[in-house]
Amino acid sequence: MKYKIGIDVGGTFTDFLLAFPDGTSKIYKVLSTPDDPSIGLLNGLSEMAADLNISTDQFLGQVETIVHGTTVTTNAVLTYNGAKTGLLTTSGLRDALEMRRGIREEQYNNRFTNVVPLVPRYLRQPVEERIDYKGDVVSTLNPESVEKAVELLKQEGVESVAICFMNSFANKDHEEQTADIISKKMPDCYLSVSSNLLPSIRFYDRVSTTVLNSYVGPVLRRYLHSLVVKLKDNNFQGTLLIMQSNGGIVSPEVATDEAAVTLLSGPAAGPVAGVSYTSINGFDDCITVDMGGTSFDAALIKNKTPLVTTEGDINRLRLALPMLDIVTIGAGGGSIGWIDEGGLLRMGPQSAGSKPGPACYDRGGELPTCTDADLILGYLDADFFAGGKMKLNYQLAEKAIKTHVADKLKFDVVEAAAGMYNVINVNMAAGVREVSVKRGDDPRDFPLVLAGGAGPNHACMIAHELEIPVLIVPKESSIFCAAGMLMSDLKHDFVRTYSSTFADLKKDTFLKLFKEMEDEGKKYLDSEGIPTNKIKNIYALEMRYVKQYHEVNVEVSSEDVYNFNLEEIARQFHRKHNLLYGYSLEEESTPIELLNIRLTSIGETEKPAFMEEEFDGEDPSKAFKRYRKAYLPARKEFEEIPVFDGFGLKHGNRITGPAIVEQVNTTTFLTSEYTLLVDRYGSFMLFLKDREEEYARRIFK
Repeated sequence: MKYKIGIDVGGTFTDFLLAFPDGTSKIYKVLSTPDDPSIGLLNGLSEMAADLNISTDQFLGQVETIVHGTTVTTNAVLTYNGAKTGLLTTSGLRDALEMRRGIREEQYNNRFTNVVPLVPRYLRQPVEERIDYKGDVVSTLNPESVEKAVELLKQEGVESVAICFMNSFANKDHEEQTADIISKKMPDCYLSVSSNLLPSIRFYDRVSTTVLNSYVGPVLRRYLHSLVVKLKDNNFQGTLLIMQSNGGIVSPEVATDEAAVTLLSGPAAGPVAGVSYTSINGFDDCITVDMGGTSFDAALIKNKTPLVTTEGDINRLRLALPMLDIVTIGAGGGSIGWIDEGGLLRMGPQSAGSKPGPACYDRGGELPTCTDADLILGYLDADFFAGGKMKLNYQLAEKAIKTHVADKLKFDVVEAAAGMYNVINVNMAAGVREVSVKRGDDPRDFPLVLAGGAGPNHACMIAHELEIPVLIVPKESSIFCAAGMLMSDLKHDFVRTYSSTFADLKKDTFLKLFKEMEDEGKKYLDSEGIPTNKIKNIYALEMRYVKQYHEVNVEVSSEDVYNFNLEEIARQFHRKHNLLYGYSLEEESTPIELLNIRLTSIGETEKPAFMEEEFDGEDPSKAFKRYRKAYLPARKEFEEIPVFDGFGLKHGNRITGPAIVEQVNTTTFLTSEYTLLVDRYGSFMLFLKDREEEYARRIFK
């Protein structure tokens, strides 16, 4: 028997999806171990083995694939706990890392302070060399300046080095010569070379990304080496793959060399899973939201494709590698409720995490969290949390809310808990607006896919705030990202700068650059065992009107690329520009300028099958458990409402809100405005009552 496992390490919980060969799957969730994430990971694997009544060694010997999303690199940047890093850059440009683009993020804040660079100034060493924008050498590389800089970095005990020279995207000779010197003088250091990692225009973006890669590289290398050894010691002989922030997966070797691709990779599997769960019910678009213990992630998907950006930031530091366009805010089950200086109730972004956790966990936490409020309001069962494996302490939750929120606001505990619940819902609705309304899309046109252990508990209130008529709570919602990892393909992104107006583009150069990237992608995928017939490429061009500052990324077909069909490519650019900005300059015949060409090489993997259930009828009574008092926000009072066993609900079962649906790893609170139907794959479809017939007819034919 060969198993596949998706693993998502979060700030509070580590999630697992165990996929069986017959297409069925099982969910597992354990507390994360922030000091060493591999401990929590192995705890979960041991729990799976015990569940199957075999030893961990026997179990891992039968595991074919593990896909792992890690927050190791993200946490290193957020806590400034990465490697001691040095930067070698063109003489006169050592301060570019700190100057950035010269634009103050908060223009009207006179107390605004710049972000602290990851490399202090004395470790940013100048190198005598200069290449112009065309790639011609203006000043040859001075090896003595490199050796002098390297000696200083060695004396300072630098563990990692980043190399980024001006215009190296056009000619990488100087960077390669410098890399050779460093490799000889500092053979054990982690080395990042910008012309290999990100050979594209825009110096600050490139230097920041290269430094980020070096800063987190040694941290990821140590973690992956330790994890690989531990898995091998436990008889794992299968394939380990690592999740990237672009929604694809790579081998540990590639991830180690290009560690920055794992920054913000944890949430990236959510949109990938969202595509799968919505498309099987006929939706091409959706908004995915994932509410875990620490954070809330929202992403918008159009035409079954998650939006991608190359202008990402982590802790206010620029990351210019392609990544899924996800908005993350500090809103999770562990988000702490507090009163600000103006006497207003706030939720997060601070989180109780897994240690000590919410007050009701009875692990030493004393501050009130979202989970404590959910318990007080009756949405969680103290005796059934995590399927009964973890008992919640109602008295401790009550005490924490009373002391830190209710007494300060002169509310009773229930009023305070309801306020906490409402505030965090409004915060999350604002996160959804960030990925929709602010980008010109109406959230009412998209089904909302709810995920994360805490997400379904807040689903209806988020949707009601935004007037969204359709919600989907996937069968594996509580470990959504772990499920998405098993649905991901191997993916490698490449970029080349080719700055030219369309009128001056040279076909030979244009095609040569694409062919170069195709060969590089095939080389990577060959090394990862992907056969040629499973490889596909996505082509894109970044263009703008002449004299504009920002470019537009336009995906184009391979036929238009290799036929050099600039007329059709221009038409697509005008269309995309009009869609994004509300106008185009096509009729004015304004020249178009090409800036970068991009290629994504995808190695298709085998995906878990969706198992269909037989129709069971509308009656959900077989899954009924009992009645329980719960707070109804619309009526602002407690009421006895039915509680159902989520695993007992079958295809076609229908529940009219208000009601609660309990599962081992999550709880769905169905408010009085919504109706729940179970689809043929075991997922919950929620509809606004006055729109149910319209949508249900489309899905439940």
